[in-house]
Amino acid sequence: MRARQWVRALAAAAVAAALVVAPAGCAKKQPASGGENKQASFPVTITDDAGRKVTIAKKPERIVSLAPANTEIVYALGALDRVVGVTTYDDYPPEVSSIAKVGDFMTPNMEAIAAAKPDLVLATGGVQSETIAKLEEAGAVVVAVDPQSLQGVYDAIKLVGTAIGEPAKADEVVQGMQDELETIQSAIEEAPVRCFIEIAQDPLYTAGPGTFINDLIDQAGGENVVTQEGYVAYSLEQLLKDDPDVYLATKGSMSDPADIEKRPGYSALSAVKAKRVFVLDDNLVSRPGPRCIQGIRQIAEALHPDAF
Repeated sequence: MRARQWVRALAAAAVAAALVVAPAGCAKKQPASGGENKQASFPVTITDDAGRKVTIAKKPERIVSLAPANTEIVYALGALDRVVGVTTYDDYPPEVSSIAKVGDFMTPNMEAIAAAKPDLVLATGGVQSETIAKLEEAGAVVVAVDPQSLQGVYDAIKLVGTAIGEPAKADEVVQGMQDELETIQSAIEEAPVRCFIEIAQDPLYTAGPGTFINDLIDQAGGENVVTQEGYVAYSLEQLLKDDPDVYLATKGSMSDPADIEKRPGYSALSAVKAKRVFVLDDNLVSRPGPRCIQGIRQIAEALHPDAF
């Protein structure tokens, strides 16, 4: 999901429902459990990220994904050939360009989803809650996948693996991510580096505790200067007061971080003076999917360049 829509969706949800996001847990490496011995078994009943119990009668052969991160999970599990519908936001892997589009992330097209004749729909939470309800009313089998932390991503991969009949592959993917995280974290010996992350510039928006991005910063050896929970608007006055040592910005944000020193007042930031402004790939740090480990590596390299 692009940063612009991400901010709008979360801001709208906050205003409409006074959304309070629980702090994301710190997810250190945990051994995967005997994936090689797991066999797909149907029917299967799972509890999704919306707390719903969903029964899947048989191995899904026609899957519709309503979130780019979900599509990336299915791809990592080796089942992209079973995906018959994705959103207009999906851009990875490149093969998704040839898959039928069923609307965008915010407003999936119910008619297009029905035309795809899915036996499983992978949705997300929050802004898609109404869509899930409509799909259920229409008789669709829907699983909500909505991780809020790195541990949540591990759990989501295993959830999807069980739902589509690939539990062993899910364990393998998670183990690979955990191994890569261990490699990254073992290279970091310095104390956490104070940083700020920009996800939109006009107005300035950032991510604080309780967000997926904040958890990735923690995993990468960073200390977020933002203490407000959730995705929040930030004033230049507060930014100058916090004065981060490193300024991070997503490539998909509503700004060009390359000219940050030209913005009024920003030249006073320590990060700007030290030329420690780094642009991150939005898809790697905003999408809660398997590639978020690459996002952690990008953040870690920005915060601890000598370690890499």
